[in-house]
Amino acid sequence: MRVLIAEDELRLADAIARGLRRQGIAVDLAGDGSQALAKARVIRYDVLVLDRDLPGVHGDDVCRTVREERPETGILMLTAAGGLRERVEGLDLGADDYLAKPFDFPELTARVRALGRRAAVPLPPVLECGGIRLDPSGRVASRTGQRLILSAKEFAVLEYLLASAGRVVSAEELLDRVWDEAADPFTTAVKQAIFRLRAKLGDPPVIHTVREGGYRIGET
Repeated sequence: MRVLIAEDELRLADAIARGLRRQGIAVDLAGDGSQALAKARVIRYDVLVLDRDLPGVHGDDVCRTVREERPETGILMLTAAGGLRERVEGLDLGADDYLAKPFDFPELTARVRALGRRAAVPLPPVLECGGIRLDPSGRVASRTGQRLILSAKEFAVLEYLLASAGRVVSAEELLDRVWDEAADPFTTAVKQAIFRLRAKLGDPPVIHTVREGGYRIGET
């Protein structure tokens, strides 16, 4: 999942980003409405976490524009005003969900994940292939009954490959969907993550390299 946080309170934005990244979610930041729109027009985000009172282009206008131009993106609106009238206004603008500040981080995470699932192709609650079982909600992965100790990025790469159901996934696609805008397009991070995953998954190999294509998960 890739998320854009549009929030001008930098400490809050950084705290949300750190928490979501620990969950294996790729996160980009925008400090005002103009920046949020510019990024949303270039990158396909699964979820936009949007502060309603953004400077520059107001959050209301960002919400309307993203809803028109990126209807597949889930929008979670944040605001200091949590009354019924404000919630109704936010939803009428095109937001999918609404959360008043201050909020509990586990609730925000759950809402982000729910919006991400809504925007994606429906998947089973547990992803399986070649003896691998991965529970995205519980953040647990195992192979032949043995729990796998994975980093957040390794978990996210494995989840994306399993969700692709045998489709060949390019390194560029993995970099776009699992990493964030800070990733160097020429980095070897994808190759390194795949190498570590293969070592942890053991034999028989289940992640296959497709020449000039990318990676595919499945039994040979």
